[in-house]
Amino acid sequence: MAYLFDHEGTVFFAIFMSFWAVSFLEYWKRKQASLAHHWDVLGFEEEDERPRPEFCAKAPCMEANPITGVMEPYFPDDTRARRWLTGLGILCGMVVIVIIFMLGVIMYRVLISIPLFQNKALRSQAQSIASMSSAVVNLILIMSLGQVYQLLAQILNDWEMHRTQTEYEDNLTFKVFIFQFCNFYSSIFYIAFFKGKFVGYPGNYTRVFGLRTEECANGGCLVELAQQLLVIMVGKQMINNCQEVAVPKIKQFIQRWKLKGSLGDRESTRWEEDYQLVENEGLFEEYLEMILQFGFITIFVASFPLAPLFALLNNWIEIRLDGAKYLCEVRRPVAERAEDIGIWFSILDAIAQIAVVSNAFLIAFTSDFLSRALYKYKHDGVLDGYTNYTLSTSPEGSMSQTCRYLDYRDENGAYKVTYFQLLALKLLFVIVFEHFVFGVGKLIDMAVPDVPESLEIKIKREAYMAKQALSELQA
Repeated sequence: MAYLFDHEGTVFFAIFMSFWAVSFLEYWKRKQASLAHHWDVLGFEEEDERPRPEFCAKAPCMEANPITGVMEPYFPDDTRARRWLTGLGILCGMVVIVIIFMLGVIMYRVLISIPLFQNKALRSQAQSIASMSSAVVNLILIMSLGQVYQLLAQILNDWEMHRTQTEYEDNLTFKVFIFQFCNFYSSIFYIAFFKGKFVGYPGNYTRVFGLRTEECANGGCLVELAQQLLVIMVGKQMINNCQEVAVPKIKQFIQRWKLKGSLGDRESTRWEEDYQLVENEGLFEEYLEMILQFGFITIFVASFPLAPLFALLNNWIEIRLDGAKYLCEVRRPVAERAEDIGIWFSILDAIAQIAVVSNAFLIAFTSDFLSRALYKYKHDGVLDGYTNYTLSTSPEGSMSQTCRYLDYRDENGAYKVTYFQLLALKLLFVIVFEHFVFGVGKLIDMAVPDVPESLEIKIKREAYMAKQALSELQA
């Protein structure tokens, strides 16, 4: 199964996805500029945005706006900074809880493997059963912790008293995304970059809490990483789609039950029927879901090339579920002006940068692509004897009988020269890969302007006509 994902084509696919992410962001910047001009919101956040109603109601004092000179509700910056730091501390505490739960899942995987290996009937599938069951447990913990923290982040963000709606949404987005990033990706990063890297060797195994550290399965950690991604990504999509269908219907049933009898026997009017619909909660959840999906299909695409396909199928289904929900089950949203998607774009850009480095390390250190390439280089382009080449012999007296294990060590447990040659090749590959992708990405950024040329001319023309009209008025 490892050969389905771990081959030469994976490198080119990872490069392609990195270029796709850069091109997608460039396209969105151009589309965003066109939409902002069409709806006349260019410069809206700096010039026209007013304080939030909640801020005006709770602000303790009034102060003159430094730009307009108008007296406005004011909240001391030092008090807000202290509250923001408090929220940051709580965020760090929640991330620590995520790490503790991740360690718990690792312990579960190790402990459940022991009886499975002792059972002769299940021994051949012990690693797969332990891996898949722990992935399901991990998904349940991830979804539960995510719901808890989003409620907590909402409370903290209200407490911080942000002045404008843009500031409020950007800070809420930052808090929730940082936590969800650690929540969803921590176990995947562990399998990709840490599992099986500090095992030791026969007679000198690394132990934590008296248990040996985890080893990769016979097919390598790349297969287990693909399984983990499949369970978490597809499982999350299925749970979210079920929620899209069930939650609005449940809320609507409760809403109608509460209002039952309030209209009497008369026929309800249109606005009364609309009031019985579920309150629109905005697009925050939709944005968050798409951003996390973007991370799955870019950061770890080298280990699970089918991720974009599952994302496409999910979006095809979800766009129809969302359409039915917004048309039939929720109230019409209140329109709000916005110049852009705010901090979400910065998050997308950061994910695209992380994806390049992550895929470089996945190909170099998690897959066997470079070790096979080095063996081919030394043996005239053939892989005959490659499996034996990757195995070492246990030190004499360390085991009851001589065994072979996956590593590049000699009979005394010391690393062979091959290990250091391969390490140098891996580091060289990471440097060349990321510099090449970042360099081409920068060229794409420079070659494609953020504002379409036709729109730029139109904006300059409008500015010129405005100046002409003002000069004529003054004359």
